[in-house]
Amino acid sequence: MTNRVINSKICLKRGGIIEQYKEKYRHELKYIMDARDAASAVFQIRHFMEPDVHYPEGHYRIRSVYFDDIWNTALMENLDGISPRSKYRIRIYNESKESIRLEQKIKNHDLTTKRSCSLSLEECRCFLRGDAGGIQEEDNRKVLADFRRKMLWNYLRPKIIIAYERTAFTYPEGNVRITFDSRLAFSGSIHRFWEKALPKQPVMTDGEYVMEVKYDEFLPGCIRQILNTGKMERTKFSKYTMCRMKNTTER
Repeated sequence: MTNRVINSKICLKRGGIIEQYKEKYRHELKYIMDARDAASAVFQIRHFMEPDVHYPEGHYRIRSVYFDDIWNTALMENLDGISPRSKYRIRIYNESKESIRLEQKIKNHDLTTKRSCSLSLEECRCFLRGDAGGIQEEDNRKVLADFRRKMLWNYLRPKIIIAYERTAFTYPEGNVRITFDSRLAFSGSIHRFWEKALPKQPVMTDGEYVMEVKYDEFLPGCIRQILNTGKMERTKFSKYTMCRMKNTTER
């Protein structure tokens, strides 16, 4: 795979319907590491990378509710390694109702792209109840219209809440973003999505981190040096798949 941004038209088949999107893809690399290696990596990248502009003070909390259809298509395609594939989620930060995002993440091998739009609180509450409402396209939120169609036609419904803490850094050359995620946990209590005291089941042990490296056309040499120390090994890691499978075994 060459290190360049891929602007391509992909086809996703869902319920007999073929959808075409022309998207700008980014490279995505994932690593699992312990607290010591994570601290070492953060120490090194702080010399030339900037903290996330929205959370310069450090880590923040992410909470997402993921949707799947009655055939568990998103889960099965993740397990089978199908490419391209996609899944929908509603995401909030620090349990705040001020910014609610509907996101469709599309993955094609090691490349990813994301379609997203903002949601009102009422829209979000409807979707968490499994209510698609009417299909509306006049506000130009195409991803929202597509999401509603899948709720109506494919019985897309909320399946699981996934929560974790994140620390993020950015670098302008190559449009690089490196994140460190910890305290990964899940919950099946969809109706308690907003509660700070959401009951959760941990998935990763204390001190275990997922480092994700996203970039456009190239990865700068200073960052490659950190990744090529021999201490970190790339992994095929899906928070969604791990939490769904763990949730199944917990029942």
